[in-house]
Amino acid sequence: MSSFAPARGGLLRRLLGPVVDPAVFDFWLGLLNRSWTWDRPLARVLERRVESADAVTLVLKPNRHWRGFRAGQHLNVGAEIDGRRVTRSYSLSDRPRADGRIAITVKRVEGGKLSNHLCDRVREGEMLSIDAAYGDLHWPVAGEAAGLFLAAGSGITPLMSLTRAWAAAGAPGALTLVYWARSAEQLCFAQELQALAQAQPRFRLHLMLTQDAQAPAARINADQLVSLLGPSEGWQHLQVLACGPGGFVDTARQLLAPRVQRFQAEAFSPAAPIALDEVRPVTVELRRSGRSLTLSSGESLLSALEAQGLRPPSGCRMGICHSCVCTKHEGQVQNLHTGEREAEPGSQLRLCVSRACGDLSLDL
Repeated sequence: MSSFAPARGGLLRRLLGPVVDPAVFDFWLGLLNRSWTWDRPLARVLERRVESADAVTLVLKPNRHWRGFRAGQHLNVGAEIDGRRVTRSYSLSDRPRADGRIAITVKRVEGGKLSNHLCDRVREGEMLSIDAAYGDLHWPVAGEAAGLFLAAGSGITPLMSLTRAWAAAGAPGALTLVYWARSAEQLCFAQELQALAQAQPRFRLHLMLTQDAQAPAARINADQLVSLLGPSEGWQHLQVLACGPGGFVDTARQLLAPRVQRFQAEAFSPAAPIALDEVRPVTVELRRSGRSLTLSSGESLLSALEAQGLRPPSGCRMGICHSCVCTKHEGQVQNLHTGEREAEPGSQLRLCVSRACGDLSLDL
C-alpha cells in the first residue's frame, strides 16, 4: 500500500475533504508510512546506480497519487536541503513500466543544489516529492517514417526514454541516435545503447566525443550530418527529435527543420540571452501578500524575487514546466528568451523567463 485510501477519492474523501488539513494529515500518517499522503505525490528511492562519471540514475516508486507519464516527458522533483525544499525539473529516462517504477538520470553540475544533492547524498529508501509529468517531446508516428534522435549532454535522458519505449514496442521503423558528449566517461547508457545497436538492425548509433584525445568529433554541423545521414535531399522522410543546450538545439533546427518531415526540440538551457535595454530599479507590487519591492529590471523576476527572500513555486527555471506561472495585473514584461514584450492586464507570465520592463503588479 503506497498511499492512504481516502486520498483516492470517492465518498469518504468527499465527506472528509472539507474538514481535513492535508498538511496535518500528511504529518500524522507519515509517522506510520512516509509514502501515505492525502493528495500529494511522493516517490521512494528504490535504487541508485552510477550512470557515468558525473551522473546517477535514481529508480523511484511513486505513491498512488502520481498519474503516470508518456515517454519523453519531465517531472519536478523536490527534496529538503538544509531545512528548505528545493525543486527542479528532470527528464524521465526510462519508459513507462507495468510495475509503476520510474527513473530519472541526474547530472552533477557546478552550483546545482538539488542535482548535486541527488547525485551525492540521496540513498535508497529516502522520499522525494514529485509533480505531474509534463512536456510535449514525443514520437507520434513511430514506424511510419524514420526517426532521428539528436542528443547533446544531458539531452540524452528524454531521448533514452523514447528509445527504450521504441525498443519495447518491437522497434517499429528505423531509428538513428546521434549522441554528443565530451568524453567516453561522460556518456550515459553507453553499454545499453551499444548492445541495442548490435541486436537491433533497425537501430543505428553514433557516439560523438568532442574532447576525445585520439579523434575528437566536431560539434553538430552540416557536413557532419551529411556524412552520417547522406545527402540532405534524402532527409525529407525523417522525424527529428533534438534535445540539449540551447545553442545545440538552435543549430539543429536551422540545419534540419526546413528539410525534414517533422522537427521537435527541447533545450535544457537557453541560447544566447537577448540584449537588454537600460537596466534600472523597478517597483513590483505583490497584491496577494500586500508587499511592494524594488527589483532590478536586468534579471528574471524569479531570480529577483528569490534575492529578496521570497520562494515562489518553480521547477525547470527555463520556461518549460510552467510551475512559476502567475497573473500580471499591470505593467510590461519581456521574455528573456525571445525578446517579446507583453503588457496586457490580467495575462499569465512565467517568472523564470520574464523580466520587468517597468513597474509591475503581480498576483503573489
